[in-house]
Amino acid sequence: MVATAARTSRALASGGYDMALNLGLCGSFTPRFTPGDVVHVVSDRLTELGAEDDTTFLTIHALGLLGEDEFPFRGGALVNSSPPANPGLSRLPSANGITVNTVHGNVRSIEAVTSRVHPDVETMEGAAFMYACLIHAVPFAQVRAVSNVVEKRNRAAWRIRDAIGSLSRAAIDIIDHA
Repeated sequence: MVATAARTSRALASGGYDMALNLGLCGSFTPRFTPGDVVHVVSDRLTELGAEDDTTFLTIHALGLLGEDEFPFRGGALVNSSPPANPGLSRLPSANGITVNTVHGNVRSIEAVTSRVHPDVETMEGAAFMYACLIHAVPFAQVRAVSNVVEKRNRAAWRIRDAIGSLSRAAIDIIDHA
């Protein structure tokens, strides 16, 4: 997450970009998106940015350290309200994501995060990419292929090869229409 934010910001600071794409894999919290599906993540949250207060999690916004609508946040999320006009991108279903340092694989932590923010997918760097694009005012899209269902760790159910194949086809479609 940190490396993605720093490197994306450094690249975008040089200017001259019409569009930035972040392509990668994700895990799905919802049965709407199954392994092999490709989604356009239009909002993302940094769900671990905050503090524990016994059994309650306090977001950085609840702590008063950052306003929920303080740029680049909207309602506590990073939102892509103006994605690039691209037929390949518009064919993809929209998803709400979370970005985490530790991907979920425990039933209790999955239930805790889903009851708090209701994500569709999770990644380890999507929000960092979105943050950098928003502060540099570069049109962007975060495109993810689902490689697994977010559940108690079950590597046998991962479909990484299928996800990469689907992501490759979607990326070519987006680039062909850029």
